[in-house]
Amino acid sequence: MRQTCALLAVLILLAPITHAADRSDTRITRTIKQNDEQNSNAHEAVERYFEDELMKKHETVAKYYEDEARKSQEKVKELEMMLAHYEEKSYLYGKKAQDLQAHTEALVRKYKEAAKADTREAASHRQIALTLKEKNHPASKTQKLSIVESYGSTVLSK
Repeated sequence: MRQTCALLAVLILLAPITHAADRSDTRITRTIKQNDEQNSNAHEAVERYFEDELMKKHETVAKYYEDEARKSQEKVKELEMMLAHYEEKSYLYGKKAQDLQAHTEALVRKYKEAAKADTREAASHRQIALTLKEKNHPASKTQKLSIVESYGSTVLSK
């Protein structure tokens, strides 16, 4: 009986200590969870920032390729006018007329292919930028569709 009383007394004396340890554990756990949430939020903010920067870079590259495609189209028009001149006034160029026509036709093909490649590249970068934009700033499907349609009509009209 004495041993039971002594054991009971020890347990009674240790109860506040174990209760305090439990409270400090929950406090530590709560602090750890708060730190994890803050780190997660900070990580997401940094990730969003870099994705926004990447989106801007892809838009800049897309604009560059669009400008290059536009320049190639202008060059095609210029060369087609030159080709028409060579065909109409071939008598002015003598033996070189056919060479000039063939060379100009080859240049027209080359610049048309370059314009198509630049347009495809611009569309690819626009798509990547749009994907990044959707990830960071979700929009409705109608807004996405209108962006793609407006882009397609500007590229095709040039």
